[in-house]
Amino acid sequence: MKKTISLYLMIALYLGAGVNHFIHKKSYLAIIPPYFPNHAMINILAGIAELILGAMLIFKQTRTAAAYGIIVLLVFFIPVHIYMIQKNICLSEIICWPWVAWVRLFPVQLLLIWWAWSNRK
Repeated sequence: MKKTISLYLMIALYLGAGVNHFIHKKSYLAIIPPYFPNHAMINILAGIAELILGAMLIFKQTRTAAAYGIIVLLVFFIPVHIYMIQKNICLSEIICWPWVAWVRLFPVQLLLIWWAWSNRK
């Protein structure tokens, strides 16, 4: 039961995050480091990847591939978190504390990777 709830929450998280790339694209574009080309395309691809991987988690046959894909995606997001720390970019107008970006980079990112790993089967 706990594993099922965890899986459903993870599906909702990645489907919601994928949609969010299109609803709040300006926020995502602001956190992409300048040394990456074509920020708009990166945002679109990240949103599509999260939608596809979230949907793949639904089916047992594709769940393992989705979990590994999510782990790779989370590793690809690390430069964004480092850039946010370097430039002191706020996650929102409400939460604008520098330590939040550090928490997002280390414990939260590692937790998300572990969560994907634990739901791979």
